[in-house]
Amino acid sequence: MPGMPHAHPEVRVSPIFPVADLPRALAHYAALGCSVSTHDATYGFAARAGIELHLTVVADHDPLRTAAAAYLHVPDADALAAEWAGVERTGAPVDTDYGLREGWHIDPDGNLLRFGSPLPSRA
Repeated sequence: MPGMPHAHPEVRVSPIFPVADLPRALAHYAALGCSVSTHDATYGFAARAGIELHLTVVADHDPLRTAAAAYLHVPDADALAAEWAGVERTGAPVDTDYGLREGWHIDPDGNLLRFGSPLPSRA
């Protein structure tokens, strides 16, 4: 994008997911293998392997209107799906026609985590 500074190793992005109940959201992300912490009673964090999600309580959160999404680029979508298989609302990865193997997970607040890894080259 014009005017954007060049990327630096310290540049990161942390999606902010709206939640209705912070303790429930933190417990959910802990079940996904994240380390979780809080800033205060309305703001928390879920981190795993270089990914950090911010979780914020939104009083009028409606998953049909205010849910968020993030795409996780992972080394092995099948391995992540297998790890998350015991957590409900996780979809098994499928091969796409654009060269990725992708799966999905929806948290209790309707926020979507899509995840994918490159398919082996078809040379």
